[in-house]
Amino acid sequence: METPPELARYEQRFRRAGLPLFIEDFSPTHDIFTRATPLLALVFLAEILGATSLTWPFWANLLAVFGGLAVLIGGFGVLNRVRGRPFWSLPTRFGIPELAAFVLLPALLPLVTQGQLTQFLGIAFGNLVLVGLVYVVVGYGLIGTTFWGLRRLATELANSVASLVRALPLLLVFSLVLFVNTEMWQVFSGMPVEFIVFSAIAFALLSDLFLMLRLPKELDQIERDAGSGPPLRRIQRLNLSISLITRQWMQVLVVSAGVGLFFVAFGMIAISQHIYDSWGIQPGSWSYEFTLLKHPVLISAALVKVAVGIANFTGLYYSISLMTDSTYRTDFLDNVSDELRELFADRAKYLELRTRLLPAEQL
Repeated sequence: METPPELARYEQRFRRAGLPLFIEDFSPTHDIFTRATPLLALVFLAEILGATSLTWPFWANLLAVFGGLAVLIGGFGVLNRVRGRPFWSLPTRFGIPELAAFVLLPALLPLVTQGQLTQFLGIAFGNLVLVGLVYVVVGYGLIGTTFWGLRRLATELANSVASLVRALPLLLVFSLVLFVNTEMWQVFSGMPVEFIVFSAIAFALLSDLFLMLRLPKELDQIERDAGSGPPLRRIQRLNLSISLITRQWMQVLVVSAGVGLFFVAFGMIAISQHIYDSWGIQPGSWSYEFTLLKHPVLISAALVKVAVGIANFTGLYYSISLMTDSTYRTDFLDNVSDELRELFADRAKYLELRTRLLPAEQL
């Protein structure tokens, strides 16, 4: 049965807010994988190339492509008939049989045509990972949350810059001591780029872990303050937690990027070649020196690495402060509390409307 337009408007609002699990009867088979059908179909067809080989002549590869296409389409057609659908129809739901066909059918092509067991396992594993990513990204509203953040980018940037200005005195005291420390330059300037990226990811995960430990209490308070509708189910609280973590990522990213750019600019002016030499620091794989207002300015790979390293530490410090320092915590939660109250109120109206509009067997 079609969703009544009145309910569809509420459900669209939940999706746009990155909270699809606020929709009752939200189903992976109907609501997650069917929305990703174009992506899954594109990957499915691209994997026909698994039936080809670089050692074969062109005509043989062409026959293999058409044969692989026939196998893939025929396999799904047979599945459609078994599931009671027309042979040539696209699946209207993705249950375990459809997902198993997506994972295994393309992987069978190199196994059948060339006996490539390793390639079979690689394609099957890659497809399985893709299915998991689609479930997480679509099912927990990460796309909706991202687009919501992009729509409100100016507001979020303004909030983040305001937070950065308020946090700047403490952050600079914390960061400047590290930045002008010889040992920090020796550590970060000689560190491979891959290690710096890994440390940034590790710090982000650590801050997210801390936030996840604190979020249940905050969500309980927000839900009590809203006072609208029945309590959230566990899966809905998880959806809301992921949305809040994504918002925190955006704010911490702006603050960290601001601090990193500040130290690149500060280091270009304050850390001259003479200081590099006295500290025994190599500029790294690249460096550029020029004159600005009759003052030598030097930017180097070592400076960028140190600035990024300090920004990582600062981002971790700031993300923890968002939940522990009363000022930062109030700023962060106040920015989302009003909107969450509106969403909770809409959810209550949605559930009431749903009870009135839908037959009892659909509730």
